[in-house]
Amino acid sequence: MSIRTLVADYQSQTHRVAILRLLSEYSADPAIGGSGLPFSVRQRVVDELARRENAVSLLAMEETAGTSPQAVGLINAFENFSTFAAMPVLNLHDVMVTRSHRGRGIGRRLIEAAEEEARQRGCCKMTLEVYRGNQAAATLYRRCDFIDPPGNRDLGETLFLSKSLA
Repeated sequence: MSIRTLVADYQSQTHRVAILRLLSEYSADPAIGGSGLPFSVRQRVVDELARRENAVSLLAMEETAGTSPQAVGLINAFENFSTFAAMPVLNLHDVMVTRSHRGRGIGRRLIEAAEEEARQRGCCKMTLEVYRGNQAAATLYRRCDFIDPPGNRDLGETLFLSKSLA
């Protein structure tokens, strides 16, 4: 068995099915408080990713002799822009490895592939968010050199907030 990472082709039916399957699994994971993807989202999510020039999806493919490669990990990322550096930033929005393949270094391989993509795009950094209680993921990210943003003595820690518009 070997693991190969690749940038997904949104036009490839094999890649589309893999992205949807892995994203559906991830969205239902209790570690992120997920309840799964609604049917209407499943119907259009890959097409919506394909429409966005700033989107990139990376797949980890398990290759075993005599069988078709199987997608076992996914990162969906989006290029943003840092006004403080006047350079692009790659935000890793979804990072997941299928439950049966966790603990095998696949997450690290995906993050390394995302870093290579970010460097090719001229990004100054990569960002991501992780729930404080998701210690396995937080440990992986720290081992891949992600750091907590430095706090400000007077302002305190950085918070991640959201506002639903739907």
